[in-house]
Amino acid sequence: MNPNISRRSALQSLACGFGSLALADMLDAGNRPLTGLGSPHHVPKAKRVIFIFMQGGPSQVDTFDYKPRLAREDGQMRSFQDARTFARDRSIVEHRVMKNLWNFRQHGQSGKWVSALFPHIAQHVDDICFLQGMTTDGIAHGPATLFMHTGSINLVRPSVGAWTLYGLGTENRNLPGFITICPSMGNGGPRNWSNAFLPSTFQGTAIGRAGIPASEARIRNITNPRRTADEQRRQLDLLQALNREQMARSIPGPFGPGRPGDSELDAVINSYDLAFRMQMNAPQILDLARETPETLRLYGIGQAGTDNFGRQCLMARRLAEAGVRYVQINYGDNTDNPAWDQHSNLPMHATHARNTDQPVAGLLADLKRRGLLEDTLVWWGGEFGRTPYAERNGTGRDHNPGGFTQFLCGAGVKPGIVHGATDDYGFHSVTGVVHMHDLHATILHLLGLDHLRLTYRHDGRDFRLTDVAGHVVEEILA
Repeated sequence: MNPNISRRSALQSLACGFGSLALADMLDAGNRPLTGLGSPHHVPKAKRVIFIFMQGGPSQVDTFDYKPRLAREDGQMRSFQDARTFARDRSIVEHRVMKNLWNFRQHGQSGKWVSALFPHIAQHVDDICFLQGMTTDGIAHGPATLFMHTGSINLVRPSVGAWTLYGLGTENRNLPGFITICPSMGNGGPRNWSNAFLPSTFQGTAIGRAGIPASEARIRNITNPRRTADEQRRQLDLLQALNREQMARSIPGPFGPGRPGDSELDAVINSYDLAFRMQMNAPQILDLARETPETLRLYGIGQAGTDNFGRQCLMARRLAEAGVRYVQINYGDNTDNPAWDQHSNLPMHATHARNTDQPVAGLLADLKRRGLLEDTLVWWGGEFGRTPYAERNGTGRDHNPGGFTQFLCGAGVKPGIVHGATDDYGFHSVTGVVHMHDLHATILHLLGLDHLRLTYRHDGRDFRLTDVAGHVVEEILA
């Protein structure tokens, strides 16, 4: 090697496009890489998670939390402890009660009340565990979205997917262990799938982004048409040899020079190997043309309205089936008022429900018939709910972090039950209250991880997803 050529120049020349693979965004040279814990603390019920994020906050009282009192008192003024005004000056103000805009009826053997917005999901209520006493931190979308994903409103913390991968490692060496499909760039953006201070190998990999059709969602630069596989293999071998040589010459750490884990180059080496393997595996997994016409119809693919989100849901099933540990599906956009955020036009809920209802139901049905629901945990929900009163006496609902609904389905949770309840207006959670920290603790528990023991030392302090709070919701465990 010419001593007059710097290592940086050599790497830039030798990479030949390979180093620009999208997996490079898994790297963060400022972090010390680790391989993670790699094993559960106790016997897990779930091997993986599919998180379906409904960005903007669906209205619980118009979807899954039936409140007849709203119809009886529609239009009447009532005093409410409004989240925004109460946080500002501890005041209680009057608002006009707003009825449910869609009819509810009971479904399944469990008799669960579901609104007309979700006729397809309603067919699966006997497989679902509804959490109707949810609460969270954060009144605005940005803080609440960050809290849902990372357990913190304002600090840079690892996301749920990153903690999961750190605790358990990956099931498939040829794919990233944490993937987010079509995520939004707003309300936290990449922080919602970030590894933060965890080693960079645990960062989420984004496929597509909000605002781009799911049919175009790809891992960028996953192939290199200019080089054969053998040529790329030789390039990678040389590149990795240079990396290992550099690591061997690094300043000795507490375990000696060149030991894996002592240098950020370890993360570079591992991620380049993964990126090469992905070229042979990822394209075919993301190729929905391999599915039968019946399966495509099940998800609503090829149909107006449902095609886009149906593709996301089917990609999630294929990724989960291939061994991706944590898959997130995102229904949202990049605007300041995302998706379900209807402050003045609540009837838009019908459009969003129509776009997502059949794809989500199709995912549940497909997982069940393939036997994947037995060890896959499906989590559905938004960052908060909506108020039972009209915002500014208008035609929409304001944010409500004090009482809303999310649901879990699959591995380890009791099917066909409702846990928790809000008051008669659907405003505040009053029984079976589940804080977002509690939900995080429960999801980790189902994966075999103890949220109290899943810690990482950073800046002289042990951090965990649930911070200094959270408890496992034992009542919903099967």
